[in-house]
Amino acid sequence: MGLFSFMKDAGKKILGKGNDDEAIKNEIESSFESEPVQGLVVTVDNGVVTLAGVTADDATREKVILIAGNVEGVESVNADQLVSNEMIEASNERDVPEPTFYTIQKGDTLWGIAQEHYGDGNKHHDIVAANLEVIKDADKIYPGQTIRLPEIA
Repeated sequence: MGLFSFMKDAGKKILGKGNDDEAIKNEIESSFESEPVQGLVVTVDNGVVTLAGVTADDATREKVILIAGNVEGVESVNADQLVSNEMIEASNERDVPEPTFYTIQKGDTLWGIAQEHYGDGNKHHDIVAANLEVIKDADKIYPGQTIRLPEIA
């Protein structure tokens, strides 16, 4: 439930310029308008980022994982210690579904991804909305970037 894989050779280049733990923590915190994680702790060790803290909801937890994973040099994110208030409240009441992540391939477009996964290319707006902290410009996605595919009713 808590280990997510990413492409190590793709993503934002922020590691190796000093304190890697702080670099990823700052990237996470600066990607949100308000504090995304209470008690956020980030450690980076040999391509593995470990996250700990409490998010307000599952969507924020998933976005934090994606931000940490979409960094060049990161091959996996361990989020066993990163929980949401929803997970805490529902820990014994229901199974928490695993998020659906998608790694962008060469030639992919958000329209094409939406068409493939939802049967409607117009749903690409929902993908962008679910990934605002990861997709800064809907026209600029790159191979190796991992995004979250939201559940759409």
